[in-house]
Amino acid sequence: MTMTLDSSLSRPEGRRGRPWLRRCLIAVALGLLAVELALGRTALTSALTHLRAPHFGWLLAALAAAVAAMGAYARMQRRLLLSAGLYVPLRRELALTYAAHSLNETLPGGAFFSTQLNYQQMRRFGATPAVASWCIALSGILSTAALAVVTAVGALADHGTPAWPTLAGLTAAILLITIGVRRTTRHPEKLLSLVRTALTRTNRLRRRPGDHGLEQIRAFLDQLRAARLTPGHATAAVTYALLNWLLDAVCLWLCLRSVTDQAVTPAQLLLAFCAGMAAGTVTIVPGGLGIIDNALVLGLITGGLDTPTAIAAVVLYRLINLGFVIGAGWITLGLVLRRTRHEQRHGSAG
Repeated sequence: MTMTLDSSLSRPEGRRGRPWLRRCLIAVALGLLAVELALGRTALTSALTHLRAPHFGWLLAALAAAVAAMGAYARMQRRLLLSAGLYVPLRRELALTYAAHSLNETLPGGAFFSTQLNYQQMRRFGATPAVASWCIALSGILSTAALAVVTAVGALADHGTPAWPTLAGLTAAILLITIGVRRTTRHPEKLLSLVRTALTRTNRLRRRPGDHGLEQIRAFLDQLRAARLTPGHATAAVTYALLNWLLDAVCLWLCLRSVTDQAVTPAQLLLAFCAGMAAGTVTIVPGGLGIIDNALVLGLITGGLDTPTAIAAVVLYRLINLGFVIGAGWITLGLVLRRTRHEQRHGSAG
């Protein structure tokens, strides 16, 4: 923060030029939006007709699927913590999942704030710095790998690519990651020898003693011994990671069912869903607004739906995910922070 303020004060001309650039970007964005609205006026009008009377039963089921998807992710992280000997009540892990998800989806640079919140709360759960870092990193790896597997399954079911060898390769990669994590946590001394070699070379370039910082790294790796990712824990974590994405895709399908009886195959739905989620990983716009939506709509249209129906289904899906889930997450974040302050006051008083 200080560096940003100092650099901006040293270049006042840059500060004068930024409003012009911002106005130009806003004007371009508004112009593109106006063009899209003009070109898609008929489709949008028809989509609004679908949205006026969605089937309440299907919509309620979609909401339940979204809640179940968040629950699956919370259970994945809880299982990883359990493998390190930490028992966390499910309600507390659910609260953390909702709060961290809302930070990740709504704030610029939300991944940083989400990771920070996860780390701080896991430390309050009793995790060591190494275990908390390990759990957060492995959660991200498993979630990304699970999305890749779901995408591969969808493409395979749609008689496209990838073929069986690609799916087998993804499965093997997940197994290798799991085995590698288990070996690292069981035998951190092997990793320490590699780190010692790299650290010695780095310290030589920095003109410091060869073992500078080694004790801190050794202590960090020793903490990893607490993590015991047994086959049972690993299988459960992978299953929950897959369920997280599959239940989210089911939410999209139920939103579709709430506005139309048009058929779309499971494979086409999965491909549209995975395209939208993949598009969301490469955008800096909070919540992937506009990027995920367009990818989902195009994917559903490619699957055979008409444009108004696809738009209506995606709008309902995004209302659930950006409205209900993230709204619940911000409420939960307030409760989490209040609980944290209460624990801090109680601890200081004790």
